[in-house]
Amino acid sequence: MTVVDEKFFRARVTKRAEFAPDLWMMRIQPGGEFTFVPGQYATLGVEHDGKRTERPYSIVSAPSEDEIEFFFELVPEGALTPRLYKLQPGDELLMRKVPKGKCTLDTESGRKNHLLVSTVTGVAPFVSFVRQMSKDWKEGRFDGSHQLYLLNGASRPWEFGYKEELTRFDAELPWFKYVPTVSRPWDHADWPGEIGRADDVLRKYADHWELDATNTTAYLCGHPDMIANSKAILKRRGFLDRTGVKEEVYWIPAK
Repeated sequence: MTVVDEKFFRARVTKRAEFAPDLWMMRIQPGGEFTFVPGQYATLGVEHDGKRTERPYSIVSAPSEDEIEFFFELVPEGALTPRLYKLQPGDELLMRKVPKGKCTLDTESGRKNHLLVSTVTGVAPFVSFVRQMSKDWKEGRFDGSHQLYLLNGASRPWEFGYKEELTRFDAELPWFKYVPTVSRPWDHADWPGEIGRADDVLRKYADHWELDATNTTAYLCGHPDMIANSKAILKRRGFLDRTGVKEEVYWIPAK
């Protein structure tokens, strides 16, 4: 495959699946060696009208997988997602060769619990965590000493693109707990699970799982309001922004 310049791969879409009219997954063959750590993001782009548009997207897949997977939400007036939305298997796009992002698993602090709080596509890096750790655990490279607790918020049940996979992991992995929560339950009387925004149920589950600033690192990924609210809750519980909380804001709200 040709490379646009030394910073980019000319990547190719290999698979696409729709979760909802405005939510979809794509798997991409980078077209070169792409080494990343679970929790990082890749920068994707397209060329149009003589210019290049790029945006960062968290990686869903584990490093051990052959392809790179992404979970997208269509922003109708966005600069890039409408163009990505049109891509089908076989189509090309640009991908920077170097991943970025610091929302990676904390294995240095001594805290063995990891509280993962996400909204909709913000679950992407946490799926990467669990996929890789599950593989490592089954193959004897991870001893199960780190515990993952995932709160996954959405307005409606169909926005959980990875609920079936994560529920299955919850059932088979003793070190992983998964709670999806719906914030508009009045529209979905048949929803059997937790209700409320992810930050609404944060205190409840932190208490239930006995997670505090001494034994837990928190990770916040997704909607900026969720992140701001969750940071305030965690700060009152003694979590320090720089060392106890990692965040990935998916967009900056307009002033």
